[in-house]
Amino acid sequence: MMLASLVLSDARFPGGGHVHSGGLEEAAERGLVTDLTSLHAFLRGRLRTARRVAARAAAAAADRAARAHPVPAGPVPAGPGPAGGDGDGDGPAERRWFVATADWAALDAALDARTPSAAQREASRAQGRASLRAVRAAWPSPVLGALLTAHPRPHHPLLTGAVVGATGEPPSAAARCVAYLAVSGPASAAVRLLGLDPFAVNAAIVALGDDLAAVVDEAAALAAGPPEDLPAPGAPVLDLMAESHVHHHRERVRLFAS
Repeated sequence: MMLASLVLSDARFPGGGHVHSGGLEEAAERGLVTDLTSLHAFLRGRLRTARRVAARAAAAAADRAARAHPVPAGPVPAGPGPAGGDGDGDGPAERRWFVATADWAALDAALDARTPSAAQREASRAQGRASLRAVRAAWPSPVLGALLTAHPRPHHPLLTGAVVGATGEPPSAAARCVAYLAVSGPASAAVRLLGLDPFAVNAAIVALGDDLAAVVDEAAALAAGPPEDLPAPGAPVLDLMAESHVHHHRERVRLFAS
């Protein structure tokens, strides 16, 4: 049963996603998104550019997690390290298993390189870190320790992919989860910021089904490829608005962190 990807895509998952609008707040402030038509265009553009990269990264992470085969070993030192424990150093997984090293650092660097906005990189890592406690409680795995060895604040798509792959789901499930969150989060923010009809907004998300499927299919097909083959579509307006949002967030109260 593909439960992990469903739970991770649930708005009630305690991962801090509710504080991020995916750039919608800044777009609404600038008058770029004002109604259902402009919201649909915004969501489609975000899905086909920046979040296409994220979906592909999540699929790659799921593929690595699924292929990180455990082998018998002696005690693993406490704390995150090359052995790939979950960071606590005293659980059964740490005592019994090493996890084969996956190229988490290369994936992390590839996603960083394809996210030119420092604000968007920070938002991704902030959401990944915010999700970590809930993820560890629900799906404890030595794979998480290996991911945290690469970076203590993992990108959200990589954390999502690692969990989905470690629980036996295919890369397509990780890509679908991340792609869905790419549109559902900003759509929910639009209801709060613009007072749009929630039923119509939900219908707008459903209307993106073909676009979402295309992103998922591409991500799944390329999941086993090298990190340098991650797509790099540009979204300069989203990048600039992300930086502007951080500046404005310091000057006055905003509903969302990004």
